[in-house]
Amino acid sequence: MIAPVRRTTAVCALAAALAACGSTQTAPHATQSGHPAPSATMSRPPTLAPGPAGLTPVFKNGPRTPDKTVALTFDADMTADEGPRAAAGERFDNPQLIATLRALKVPSTVFMTGRWAEEYPLQARSIGRDPLFEIANHSYSHYAFTDDCYGLPTVSDDRMRTEVERTYEAFRKAGVPHAMPYFRFPGGCYDQQALRALSATGVTAVQWDVVSGDAFATDADAVARQVLEGVKPGSVVVMHCTRSAAPVTERAVRTIVPELRKKGFRFVKVSQLIGAADGRR
Repeated sequence: MIAPVRRTTAVCALAAALAACGSTQTAPHATQSGHPAPSATMSRPPTLAPGPAGLTPVFKNGPRTPDKTVALTFDADMTADEGPRAAAGERFDNPQLIATLRALKVPSTVFMTGRWAEEYPLQARSIGRDPLFEIANHSYSHYAFTDDCYGLPTVSDDRMRTEVERTYEAFRKAGVPHAMPYFRFPGGCYDQQALRALSATGVTAVQWDVVSGDAFATDADAVARQVLEGVKPGSVVVMHCTRSAAPVTERAVRTIVPELRKKGFRFVKVSQLIGAADGRR
């Protein structure tokens, strides 16, 4: 059972992150259920309504409409225990990928771990302040929220909500001026317990319907081909913003973007797809 003070802390952490989005937003008031209450006087990023029994809602893709939109998402992964590897020279960032997305003018959503933001605060701030991008929550430690998730260490049930709160705090300390109320489970692994544990934070969990296969890949053409063959209107593509674990992503993007544009696709952020999906309910 979650103590009320912990629930209030979770809501306040998300409220603070949203309030930092700009002068047009104010911190949402919490309802008795722990979710931010709607207000006619504020503008908030779109989220989905809670699922059955108030569970955290899960978003996979946008509407399959003639408006051929697609969202490229990039996971900036770094686990809590990878500091020594970073100190030894391993690169968990990918500034060339961000530069390419800027050069190609591709709106994108970056799901960032709190540990990544701590390791690369200047990059986190730069990405967060660029209107081309939006930053969302990918947990603090990148530990799994279920057992047996690609060999990742597992976070305990009572620490799941803290993983979300601590990440928004890391964003704030890095100088990210806004952070979206979206959460991506490490490895994409979740169950009912995980959805229940995060319900009081008010986030929408974001999955995907196209796996790029860029993690640990060495063939950029194969990654590009997998994405191009899988994308449909409203698709969410999962890729990575981590040089050491996804070294060919930037090269793949240089193929993916012009090819999808030739097919009539328009790149949008996850928030736009969620807004379109919510508007059709």
